Amino acid sequence: MNIIDTMKSRFTCRAFTSEPIDNETILSIVEAARWAPSWGNTQPWEIFVANGESTDRLRKAYSERLSNGVPVNPDITRPLPKDWPPALKERSEKLMHDLAEFLGLDRNGRNVMRDLMVRNFLFFDAPAVIFLCMDRSLTPWSLFDLGAVSQSIMLIACEYGLGTAVAVQFASYPDLVRQELGIPENLSVCIGIAIGKIDTTSPQNAFRATRRAVNEVVRIKG
Repeated sequence: MNIIDTMKSRFTCRAFTSEPIDNETILSIVEAARWAPSWGNTQPWEIFVANGESTDRLRKAYSERLSNGVPVNPDITRPLPKDWPPALKERSEKLMHDLAEFLGLDRNGRNVMRDLMVRNFLFFDAPAVIFLCMDRSLTPWSLFDLGAVSQSIMLIACEYGLGTAVAVQFASYPDLVRQELGIPENLSVCIGIAIGKIDTTSPQNAFRATRRAVNEVVRIKG
């Protein structure tokens, strides 16, 4: 698969099978992804992986927090802007509307939509989650670098026939992640990438979000 086909075929996997993924495969993916660019070659990413029983323990701990109504407490504070620009807000709302419609759900059924959101916090049942961390002293410039290595991980995973989902909700309770994976306090747990075999029987994995037309995105002069 060439890079353009990979970019266009990659999607957010919202349902994984229970098939395990071996550590060697994860290491191979990260080995290639570490060639992503970074500011001044600082390579600010520190990567920790929960796999198998470790992922299950985190999933159980997250589930207990949610059941008890414990507020999220991400290391990267205020991940949402105070007010989304209107066009961005419209696209986000369209995504939720389209997903609900695709699945034949009534978006006004709050319990149904809440169940869909809860699955975000449970890593979509993925067997493994890759957590990207960086030193707390760093700035948003380094978060850009983490974005580059995140994209690289997700594209390379496609080459291995694996699905991925990147979500800030995976890092909602960084204290649990830090405790499980032995992440030192000087590192922020920034985001997580669920990875595993795609459940092809799940209707959610047949859904594809739309993209803006290129002439709406790019302005070229000269």
